[in-house]
Amino acid sequence: MVDCLFCRIIAGEIPGAFVHKDDRLVAFKDVNPQAPMHVLVVPRRHIATLNDLSAEDDALLGEMTRVAGNIAKQHGHAERGYRTIFNCNAAAGQTVFHIHMHVLGGRSFAWPPG
Repeated sequence: MVDCLFCRIIAGEIPGAFVHKDDRLVAFKDVNPQAPMHVLVVPRRHIATLNDLSAEDDALLGEMTRVAGNIAKQHGHAERGYRTIFNCNAAAGQTVFHIHMHVLGGRSFAWPPG
């Protein structure tokens, strides 16, 4: 998608600090980190929101979760703990309309989130 920030990062038009790449997913550091580790796990295929997923995407979400866990482990946060987050639509905090999982670690997190 031409105007999608994440599609442009995936295409190499905009630089990204990648920590993972495979044929279906990429992961890169968030440019506005909210924790010492703040990585976004993003499918290469453009899907605007969680509402746009279909049953055929079930495996993709599982892969995103597995990659998030591997990233937390590689960065030394798996044992202490980390948080994964999807935001869906503007009222929930989604600012880039290409689904992505936030992976945050390296500090304590409160519940409920703000």
